[in-house]
Amino acid sequence: MLTKDLETQLKKVPGFCEGGFKIKNDDDEKSDNICDVFVGYKAVYRINFALAIFFFVFFLLMLKVKSSKDLRAGLHNGFWFFKIVAIVGLMVGSFYIPGGSFSTAWYYIGMTGAAFYILIQLILLVDCAHSLNEGWVNRMEEGNARCWYAVLLSFTSFFYILSFIGVVLLYVFYTKTDACTENKLFISLNLIFCIVVSIVSILPKIQEYQPHSGLLQSSIITAYTIYLTWSALSNEPDRNCNPGLLSIITQMTIPTLTPGNTTVSVSTIAPPLSQNGRWLEPENFAGLIIFVLCLLYSTIRSSNNSQVSKLTLSGSDSVILDDASSNGPKDVEDGKPRRAVDNEKEGVQYSYSVFHLMMFLASLYIMMTLTNWQNPNVEFQMLTNKRIPVWVKISSSWFCLFLYFWTLVAPLLLTNRDFS
Repeated sequence: MLTKDLETQLKKVPGFCEGGFKIKNDDDEKSDNICDVFVGYKAVYRINFALAIFFFVFFLLMLKVKSSKDLRAGLHNGFWFFKIVAIVGLMVGSFYIPGGSFSTAWYYIGMTGAAFYILIQLILLVDCAHSLNEGWVNRMEEGNARCWYAVLLSFTSFFYILSFIGVVLLYVFYTKTDACTENKLFISLNLIFCIVVSIVSILPKIQEYQPHSGLLQSSIITAYTIYLTWSALSNEPDRNCNPGLLSIITQMTIPTLTPGNTTVSVSTIAPPLSQNGRWLEPENFAGLIIFVLCLLYSTIRSSNNSQVSKLTLSGSDSVILDDASSNGPKDVEDGKPRRAVDNEKEGVQYSYSVFHLMMFLASLYIMMTLTNWQNPNVEFQMLTNKRIPVWVKISSSWFCLFLYFWTLVAPLLLTNRDFS
């Protein structure tokens, strides 16, 4: 939806670009609808609106589903054709929703849902860091200690070096000697917090209650915190304190657009444009990569869970659905027929409603990431606080550090609980 060719086609959708804010280009006498600038963002909002509504409806439908005997379980596990038709129908219909108040309301909903999904990613990241360190330390103790120690040291050094380079670049490009005080504060605070959690992770008292605590986890959390700091500063509306990565690399200039007699720079309401008119924000790609990695990690971790592993067709404790007298074709394993089984008659292996809730939040997160947390309603974007995305991401970085810090000190403070 953000590509140039599709944007041209989207402008042809009846009513999609009508009634918008008018802007005038200094290079010529032509006045254009603001949709010429934000049409891709408007489309991303509509597509993810359809996905979010679909998953939220299923979240409500699947509440209290306890087993596959529930009629609603069949709706969750089947009827794929009708569900695809419903998604496509919602997507097409969403393009005919008038903008204005809809865009504003959906922006706040999207920002809230995306913030919650960032918290979920943080929990997955902290869990991944602890699991990775524990696994490598166990392998180091079991044998070939020198090899695994080298792996542990290499990854820890890599993440710390990457974080150090990131901090230096943030100070160089996102701060000024006599300006950008808030940026300096954010970078300095997060740097101090990262140093503190790194020191805490190797304190003898922490090591006593948390034997697998170490610098590997701290290095991963530090690198992610610096990424969140960069992502937050990339949403800074003041271009003197946020040149943008592409501007840093290519030193591109941004055209100035004038609505009526008032000069309005696109840079004050949207990220920089590339030469072919597409929106390019590198931190968006980084955010999507982290999103995919967290998704893969959660999938792999869930598949290793004993309960989810029972979903395989070879479970002997599962109820056989196939009738013994059935003449239908069956797979053969070790010379004996292997029948399809349903081990959810007594209880579901995972929460259907929570699954759809996570998909709902993920849809909102992708929507906000692809649009760089911008609202395609330009009147709203110009009249409201454009620093909201900055504070959302900075707050997320602080929560990430607090969450990791709590995993370090919790065994020390709550001695009556088992944290193994």
